[in-house]
Amino acid sequence: MSPFVYLDYAGVALFAATGALAASRKQLDLIGFLFFAVITGIGGGTVRDIVLGRVPVFWVLNPTYILVCCAAGVLVFFTAHMVESRYRLLIWLDAVGLSAYCAMGAAKGLAATGSPTIAIVTGTLTATFGGVLRDLVANEPSVLLRPEIYISAALFGAAIFTGANEFGLPLYAASAAGVLAAFAVRGGALYYGWTFPTYKAKPGRHPDDVM
Repeated sequence: MSPFVYLDYAGVALFAATGALAASRKQLDLIGFLFFAVITGIGGGTVRDIVLGRVPVFWVLNPTYILVCCAAGVLVFFTAHMVESRYRLLIWLDAVGLSAYCAMGAAKGLAATGSPTIAIVTGTLTATFGGVLRDLVANEPSVLLRPEIYISAALFGAAIFTGANEFGLPLYAASAAGVLAAFAVRGGALYYGWTFPTYKAKPGRHPDDVM
């Protein structure tokens, strides 16, 4: 297999592990772990393929992705108790998965359409939707609502990959550049608390006050 395929599997496995960690925080059984691992691992890629009109989606064509998610879920089921702070591990694994998936998603978008703009969009979507879906199903605070940079890290990594590819860098070099760029931004946001300025004006009225 090419290095790009390994990157694809790695991104799926990492996101699946974060889903299983969310299941551990809810103290679910093994089936619950597998469910969370699968929907988190394949969620972003599924939306990407639907948007690009690539059906059947990737995991239907290659069920190995489901097996990778299940393996990650089983591994976390038997090892999660060994981790002192599972939420901290979750967000750092999510950062690594986001970094891998933004480059992979951008590459698939570029291959399908030839458009750098679409490549950046699909890279960002692929890297972020699985985490959003995981938090929604687990009823956890969404990563989108955390103060530090998240979506912008995926967008930056996808843009770096796309730009490097447009300048003629080999696929592995462009992928490495995108992955490292995304992780530098997301990792820095987690470690140093990097944020963008937030909206400070008067918030909208509560729906109960309008009725």
